[in-house]
Amino acid sequence: MTGWVRSLRLWFSPERVRAEGQTPDYRFSLANERTFLAWLRTALALIGGGFAVDQFLPELRWAVRAAMALGLLVAGVLCALRAVNHWVRCEQAMRRGEDLPVSRLPALLSLVVALVALVMVAVVLLGWEGSR
Repeated sequence: MTGWVRSLRLWFSPERVRAEGQTPDYRFSLANERTFLAWLRTALALIGGGFAVDQFLPELRWAVRAAMALGLLVAGVLCALRAVNHWVRCEQAMRRGEDLPVSRLPALLSLVVALVALVMVAVVLLGWEGSR
């Protein structure tokens, strides 16, 4: 079984995560859970922002509106999926006494949000209007 499939299975069976290594200080596990919840809040905000762009900017050209909305929606989906994956990987690392895992997703997420924000700045400054 590939590492990706094994990791995906851990998302739905936390007892397997508990089966390895030693139980860390509960404060670290709770902090890991709070981080997981913060990732989910961010995902929900991005998804909400994507829908808001699509619904509340009807005067914007369809292609621009769709690109901005899809950018936020995809970022929200990636953020939600990353939340659970990061939670599992951190919990495993703590139980094994290893360094916590690193990720490029925060940088990617920041770039997507910054790109959408720059397009929004252009929309506000230039007052783009177009057909649906």
